[in-house]
Amino acid sequence: MINIIKKEIEIEESLKQRIMIICDFCNTTPTIINGSIRKIDKTNLSYIEPHRIIIKNNLYLAFNYSNEIYISNLSKKIKLSELENCIKEN
Repeated sequence: MINIIKKEIEIEESLKQRIMIICDFCNTTPTIINGSIRKIDKTNLSYIEPHRIIIKNNLYLAFNYSNEIYISNLSKKIKLSELENCIKEN
């Protein structure tokens, strides 16, 4: 039987503060769901699940210590500095 170990990762405080400041400028409040590390027991396989940020019913994905944020999935990314414009357009 495969045993998957899940460990939650807290969002980095500076990343959280940047997102909160951007959302304050856009007059909205984000919902932040911490990411996690999923590891298959007795193997060297693991998966890092990104933090999920929900802003105005849109999903954004972020990793700690990154200056990029992903829109809906990992195929489209923008710089964190462009998030304000993205929120205002949607």
